[in-house]
Amino acid sequence: MTGAARGRPSICPTLLYADAKAAITQLTEAFGFTETSVYESEDGTVLHAELSHGNGVVMLGSKGREGVFAEKMKDAGPSGIYVVVDDVDAHHQRAAEHGVEILTPPTDQDYGSRDYLARDREGNVWSFGTYAPEAAV
Repeated sequence: MTGAARGRPSICPTLLYADAKAAITQLTEAFGFTETSVYESEDGTVLHAELSHGNGVVMLGSKGREGVFAEKMKDAGPSGIYVVVDDVDAHHQRAAEHGVEILTPPTDQDYGSRDYLARDREGNVWSFGTYAPEAAV
């Protein structure tokens, strides 16, 4: 049985940040994510964090740690992540009010979605829109 069958997402983007604490603040305050867990080392390094939005989760941590995943991700470039939201305009306004770099304003797309693009403090591109893809079951 997959995680999705138990009410858990089966795909979770994972990002590493130079300043994971600042990323958590930006993602929760500007983009409306909910902090579900944060594990830190004694020196305050974010070892692992989970932030939820709707029924999705993004996992993140601090760059510069040891381990296979951290080693393979150390030179990874920015990522692109899409998040479904109900009210694109309100979401965009919240992000803009928190000083997020807006790449495109809310725009109606030919395929029926309304969306906008933003860049987080470390270069990841976030798309927020009304289009909700369906997974095969």
